[in-house]
Amino acid sequence: MMEIKLLNKHLVNGFMTVIEPLAKLLVSLDVHPHVVTFAGLLFGLLAGLYFIQGAFIYAGIMIILAGICDVLDGRLARETNKISKFGALFDSTIDRYSEVFIFLGLAVYFLRQGSYLVLLIILAIAGSFMVSYTRARAEGLGIECKIGLMQRPERMTFLAAGAILGSIPGTKNFFLVLFLWLIAIFANVTVIQRIIYIKKKMEEI
Repeated sequence: MMEIKLLNKHLVNGFMTVIEPLAKLLVSLDVHPHVVTFAGLLFGLLAGLYFIQGAFIYAGIMIILAGICDVLDGRLARETNKISKFGALFDSTIDRYSEVFIFLGLAVYFLRQGSYLVLLIILAIAGSFMVSYTRARAEGLGIECKIGLMQRPERMTFLAAGAILGSIPGTKNFFLVLFLWLIAIFANVTVIQRIIYIKKKMEEI
């Protein structure tokens, strides 16, 4: 199955280049991956709190920092020989809570405005969690499943972009709402992609 990526590989490579010095510093200090994982959770919580206050640009910055932590904890685990099945489970679980905090903050913000967008956020978070669930179920069946348009890096990027662009005066949350729609639609498309992929892999076994 040909995989289409929403994030340009040059953008991803550029991001990895920017955080490389920080990664090397944390490795040299032998920082435990769980410390970085918890830092990501804290940034996710702060992003949610900033969303509640309508401080979109700060929420966007916190999401970017949470995304950096999400990349770094895996890198640290590999380079400090602290890879374990429990660590992978712990990291994945904390990432889900971080995402919940972000979406919850958005939901509270729009709920205060009496907006229908609360329903959109519910659809977005349902799709996001089902993306992770289908991967976990596939791995339980012995199938590696990392395909799909809207995986966690894409979701975090879209949330950060929507928040930062949504802070532009006069836009009336246009960009934030646009990116929420994209997440809600493509996260659920990704679930369908993964179900089809898993079915084909099971037929090959």
